[in-house]
Amino acid sequence: MTINRRTFLYSAAATATLAALGVSPEALAANQVKLGSPSDFSFDTLIAQARAQAQSPYQRPSGPPRDILEKIDYAAHGKIKFNTDYALFADGPGRFPVTFFHLGKFFQLPVHMHLVEGGANAKAREIIYDERYFDMPADSPARKLPPGSGFAGFRFQESRTGNQGKLDWHKNDWVAFLGASYFRAIGDLYQYGLSARGIALDVAQAGKAEEFPDFTHFYFVAPEDNSDTVVVYAMLDGPSICGAYKFVMKRNAGVIMDIETALFLRRDIERFGIAPLTSMYWFSETVKGTGADWRPEVHDSDGLAIWNGAGEHIWRPLNNPNQTTASAFGDTNPRGFGLLQRDRDFNDYLDGVHYERRPSLWVEPLEGWGDGAVQLVEIPTDDEIHDNAVAMWVPRAKATAGSSYRLRYRLYWQKDEPFPTPLARCVATRLGNGGVPGQPRPKNVRKFMVEFKGGPLEKLAFGEKPEPVLSTSRGTFSYIFTEAVPNDVPGHWRAQFDLTVEGNDPVDMRLYLRSKDKTLSETWLFQYHPFKTRTVYGDS
Repeated sequence: MTINRRTFLYSAAATATLAALGVSPEALAANQVKLGSPSDFSFDTLIAQARAQAQSPYQRPSGPPRDILEKIDYAAHGKIKFNTDYALFADGPGRFPVTFFHLGKFFQLPVHMHLVEGGANAKAREIIYDERYFDMPADSPARKLPPGSGFAGFRFQESRTGNQGKLDWHKNDWVAFLGASYFRAIGDLYQYGLSARGIALDVAQAGKAEEFPDFTHFYFVAPEDNSDTVVVYAMLDGPSICGAYKFVMKRNAGVIMDIETALFLRRDIERFGIAPLTSMYWFSETVKGTGADWRPEVHDSDGLAIWNGAGEHIWRPLNNPNQTTASAFGDTNPRGFGLLQRDRDFNDYLDGVHYERRPSLWVEPLEGWGDGAVQLVEIPTDDEIHDNAVAMWVPRAKATAGSSYRLRYRLYWQKDEPFPTPLARCVATRLGNGGVPGQPRPKNVRKFMVEFKGGPLEKLAFGEKPEPVLSTSRGTFSYIFTEAVPNDVPGHWRAQFDLTVEGNDPVDMRLYLRSKDKTLSETWLFQYHPFKTRTVYGDS
């Protein structure tokens, strides 16, 4: 039976139970969640707590009995639904109610949730877990968890006002934090896709296991009634790091997040990944093995875009390599980078999960990040269930025990990058057998067709032909030329060339279009994997 929050009255027995949990009856929110005793709160105190905590060895928080959590598997967890009658801010203040995820086999660490009220003299009260907040089957193993077991994560629901009937907030959310330091948001097209993380530690670092620190505490600031912005603070903790975060998240066309963090290292980190983005790329029009899947393309993102400190716009199509690879794009004070979904045509996916609607995610540093590199890690996958692409900023200076960082950056969850190049953009990369049609195709030769569209290409004079500017880390080029794509779309051109290369080591290529001394396109970078492509196309 659903308990209506407007009519529910706590009995004397319930009050006694709350007292036993350290909950003051007067601290009950109008939305019926149970709240603990108040304590002073500010971002400065949270930072000080993180700094002090980093001076001591890491202690993993304890949780409910693991044998019970193991029984809350994927199927059982899917049957547990948060009852929106108990949503935080369901009756206000603010527009966006908060709902919570339940613990389970795959999310075993309890995350402490807090309500912050009081402005300059803010007080934080912990939100106490209660089985009653969730609708679940009578035989659900979750019913065996002890009182106060905790939550796994949270979501902000869509606006309870101002949707003009488009979205029911009880059924639709726009941002979610769940698992380690992962979080994600929807874009303009109302679809989830790739994820962000608080931090990435030693991703694909030889000889070291990747570390996944956790957001252990969240603090929700009571919002203003008509604001489209919410503020959440978080504590991050792990064996090698401790930190405090402030998220200012704005919901309008897509989602924009301003993030401020203070980080303190307990241990040395070899690959210290700031503002990491995590996505899935299985295959696209670039390289697809025969019979791999019935769909033309499957990916949440199709490329890495970089706007570097020198002002150059770069596009690097993603790969599904045969072995884990890491690429570094050295820079000083980058203007931004992101994992984007550029292909928005449903016919290129033909899937009801709507990959064409997945958001792009762009990182904008709000202050100079100095010397370092945007690094891209690509991991082999044979299915769409695995996130296998990670992009992040890695400072040049070593991340050593005792180091601290203060960082500010902005995330844009939108259908397109927020600062697109005025030049022509790369819209497709296609590979095939090299050589001349009608003649035996030579081994070790691959044909590339790289398409560019828009920008100055739309204004070329009649008869003017863009020149491809090509370079490669190894191998030789032949049959190099450009032509207008024969689809009668103004400004749609492609560069064609063959690459001849021996051996199986990766090849890094670079291409852009120009006319005389004028650059016409962004810079296309590509890492070609000969072994992977020969396997797909059947060469020996």
